[in-house]
Amino acid sequence: MNAPLAASRVELHQFWDFSQTADLLQRDFVHQSLLALALVALMGGVIGPLVIARQMSFAVHGVGELSLTGAAAALLLGVSVNLGGVGGAVVAAAIFGFLGNKARERDSGIGVLMAFGLGLGVLFIALYDGRTTTAFALLTGQVVSVTTSGLVAAAVTAVIVLTGMAIIYRPLLFASLDPRVAQAHGVPMRLLSVVFAVLMALAVAQAVQIIGALLVMSLMITPAAAASRVSANPAVVLGLAVLFAEIAAIGGVILSLAPGLPVSVFVTTISFLIYAACRLIGRRRIWATR
Repeated sequence: MNAPLAASRVELHQFWDFSQTADLLQRDFVHQSLLALALVALMGGVIGPLVIARQMSFAVHGVGELSLTGAAAALLLGVSVNLGGVGGAVVAAAIFGFLGNKARERDSGIGVLMAFGLGLGVLFIALYDGRTTTAFALLTGQVVSVTTSGLVAAAVTAVIVLTGMAIIYRPLLFASLDPRVAQAHGVPMRLLSVVFAVLMALAVAQAVQIIGALLVMSLMITPAAAASRVSANPAVVLGLAVLFAEIAAIGGVILSLAPGLPVSVFVTTISFLIYAACRLIGRRRIWATR
């Protein structure tokens, strides 16, 4: 009885042994992981507040799942998984964008399409004869094995997404906060909706490649939701969302180096703790104004 207990204590001690962290931080693969996740966090922090404002959290989840479908199809066909994921995400997002701004109609359409897409994704993974770990990585991500080409893809995507958001940010924010007045002023609502959906899809597709389809919302939604709890100023929310996303991303990588657990475990935990703290701060501010 005592031997297993002693063994478990040794394993627990090793689990929290950070003595090798400094050495690992000097490795090239860790540098690439940090850069890749930082780029994804930057895109998530910029896009997230508008996703929250437009009530499109479910759309992010749907795009992530359908990006998985595209990546699984590419894996089965033996072509670029990254391009397959981007293709699946962009097609899904374009369809979601055409569904318009009404949350009820959009959510039902997303649910129907996502269910069909997930079924196809399961089929593609089941038909894949290669390594099961490769297919499993589409769900949980592979940040510790980001290649140079993957890092370049993330950087190019970040430039496209951030440039696009800089162009459409002001009219999109207007259309998101007061759609009726924006439409009366001639703001192209449907065009903005589709463009934003495509930019969101590009960011989500890269996030799926790095942190996995199941956990994409931890950098695309949670930081923005946390920021919106402590401020109503769009500029402040944007800045805080980027800050929170970067803390979760970079902190998740560093903390994962010691126990050797998946990075996504720590990214999601940090994101949740930040959200919980911001929610508590927001409640205290409401109580203080009463």
